[in-house]
Amino acid sequence: MKAVRLTSPKTFEFVEVETPTPADGQCLIKVERVSVCGSDIRGTYGETHPEEEYPMAPGRPCHEVAGVVVESRTDAFKVGQRAIVIPSGGQGGLGEYLTSGPERMALLPDHGSLDEWVLCQPSGTVLYSCQQMPNLLGKTVLVLGQGSIGLSFTMITSRMGARHVIGADLLDYRLEKSLEFGATHTINPSKVEITEAVDEITKGQGPDVVVEAAGYPDTFNMTFRLVKQFGTVIIFGIPDHIENHWVSIEYHWLMDKQPRIIPTTGARSGDPISHIQEIISLRERGWCDPGKLLTHKMGLSKVQAAYDMYEQRQDNVIKVVMNIDE
Repeated sequence: MKAVRLTSPKTFEFVEVETPTPADGQCLIKVERVSVCGSDIRGTYGETHPEEEYPMAPGRPCHEVAGVVVESRTDAFKVGQRAIVIPSGGQGGLGEYLTSGPERMALLPDHGSLDEWVLCQPSGTVLYSCQQMPNLLGKTVLVLGQGSIGLSFTMITSRMGARHVIGADLLDYRLEKSLEFGATHTINPSKVEITEAVDEITKGQGPDVVVEAAGYPDTFNMTFRLVKQFGTVIIFGIPDHIENHWVSIEYHWLMDKQPRIIPTTGARSGDPISHIQEIISLRERGWCDPGKLLTHKMGLSKVQAAYDMYEQRQDNVIKVVMNIDE
């Protein structure tokens, strides 16, 4: 089968590899659509790894995958059904086929474009984080970062009943998108002082919930400075680009605000799929639409351009979805 792998930092090549064979209890999935994720960029594509780690395994880095079951050795899925699949066992989505058990597969409806359905994967991980939040009815939420993850937080928290949802980002095109996703206010910290702007919106009280969805040491500490005293901080962003993965904490603000701090990662929750299945159901009934994150469609033949576009934030990109057969 056709697959893609990294041969050196930020350099892909196409290879032919053996099609995997499903074990008992597994399915063979024909991959149809994949999407680029920021964690793939920071953790693998954009990082310089030791020379002996190249070339990397075919199919990686990519974990946002949707496809069709072409062989089933489990009663949980039938041939012809569509599903979001979270790759495991060293597999990645940048190839024509992969195998999976039902515990890492979320059933998709027969209708609608996979270009849009595949984006339930990242929004589903955000749903898991939102499920850890307190009751948001009448509350104020500040989301730091308005990429695809931050926009998903904006979309979901606005529908959970928050009175104010504030989207903050350095890129104006993302802030425009934030308003479309449910933000009541937006802030560009490169143009206004964010503490003053937040104080004005919240009348000096601070947000009840602050979400770190950017993945930088500065925004990590900003959550403690901006949150309401005894409020809640949700940590989602992963600052993989810093040395040794250490982040210094502004201890004064931590002790002054005394927030409830909740680090959240759906993939490590012990149940990586149910929150994705739930967001699929919510989209199907019209409660939210992660498909609106889609800004660019490309073929796998343009994989290098797709990853470069995402990393360099070109052409007002939010989400790139690739067709494996093109």
